[in-house]
Amino acid sequence: MFRKKTSAGVLMLALFVTPVGAAEDSEMRHKLDALERQQEHFSDELRRLREEVEHTAPARVEEVERRQGIMTEELRRLREALVLPETKELKSAYGLGPAASKVYGIQRGLSIGGYGETNFRAAISDKQGTRNEFDFLRFVLYVGYKYNDWIVFNSETEFEHATTESTVSSGDGSVSIEFASVDFLLHPAANVRAGLVLVPMGFINEIHEPPFFHGNVRAQVEQQIIPSTWRANGFGLFGEPLPGLQYRTYGITSLNAKGFAPNNLREARQSGNRERAHDWSWVGRVDYAPIRQLTLGGSALLGDQGQNQNYGNPEDGLVQVGVFTQIYEAHAEGRTHGLEVRLLGAYVDIDDADQLSRDTEILKETKNTAIGEVLLGGYGEIAYDIMPLLWPGTTHYLAPWFRYSWIDTQNAVPSSLPAGVRRDPGQRREIYEVGLSYKPIPQVIFKLDYRVQDRREGDLPDEIRLGGGFVF
Repeated sequence: MFRKKTSAGVLMLALFVTPVGAAEDSEMRHKLDALERQQEHFSDELRRLREEVEHTAPARVEEVERRQGIMTEELRRLREALVLPETKELKSAYGLGPAASKVYGIQRGLSIGGYGETNFRAAISDKQGTRNEFDFLRFVLYVGYKYNDWIVFNSETEFEHATTESTVSSGDGSVSIEFASVDFLLHPAANVRAGLVLVPMGFINEIHEPPFFHGNVRAQVEQQIIPSTWRANGFGLFGEPLPGLQYRTYGITSLNAKGFAPNNLREARQSGNRERAHDWSWVGRVDYAPIRQLTLGGSALLGDQGQNQNYGNPEDGLVQVGVFTQIYEAHAEGRTHGLEVRLLGAYVDIDDADQLSRDTEILKETKNTAIGEVLLGGYGEIAYDIMPLLWPGTTHYLAPWFRYSWIDTQNAVPSSLPAGVRRDPGQRREIYEVGLSYKPIPQVIFKLDYRVQDRREGDLPDEIRLGGGFVF
């Protein structure tokens, strides 16, 4: 019954939307035809005037040329409205990914973009029961609406793992709103953003579209130390007060410390879902490009994450703690003559980690492993586009790349731990990744990479991945 109702609803929606869209399209095409006929008239008149009265009536010729210029610009705008310019270069704006920024480049109205990515993973050595997987990882739709020159709505909806139903081989997928916010573009130096916002930290959290980072897997530091994709309800300012100097600063709902884990902060994200809002955090980011080829930047987040909850166990007593948390990261990116370099370092300091490491709910999830007081991580990445050497003059892109990552999510743990609660040395890891990225056009990428992971205690399986992605 549900499927029949759904099909009927989709059919009714299609019947309603199609005539409206067709009517608008038809009206615009009539206007375009009329303008094209009028332009031809002006062209003929201009040609005649030049032949007959160029020397006796220059003012008349100048007026016709002016009116023809206006007509040409109007025709250009109409053609762009009727035909999506897919060959137009996608550019990042206001801290968002290139495809997510499409709405800022239109005159007015609706904008639709998106991206998708898929990959095949195979364990090569030390499999330890790891299975091979082929996953349509995600498909994303960007929907934006530009009301006028200064009010813009933008959003990202993500469909993960191809289905929300359980399958015989795996668990459920999900559908999530990654961000949904309204921008008020008041001045280049100071604009307002409010809604469900992406937390402006690192390279990947804001710009996570597959053609714009190497590897089938996002850098591990930007998953465990910076818990991408990280979003929260909030509001703040962004802008470019000086050429090359950009900033974003928001007040956002804090994480929920009940989700802190020995190996990451990811499960503490609230992601806009009926968020606890007793505690709020400040996050700020600055990027400076002294020259076009180089960007230097950093970000910080400060705030309590306890969310007005009790922590501990019945034997020792439950207490309410703030769990004041500090996250800092610094990054640099350089691009010149086909060479690409990225560097990023991140540091997390968590107060009250001793009380978290006594909490009954947390320990149940962590299997009696302590929560770290200090988390550290960093990576360096280098790539080089060799296609101009192989095929001079081509617009194709082929880059071998290498990334080294170092992570320690228990760099420091509480000095006194309850009986049975331990530190896990295996949380200190080194990751070596090497791969190839190929783009036949800038919006489509194919990826091949190999990953080696070493732990202080025991190695993890080596992996090879083959995949790709696209934006539109």
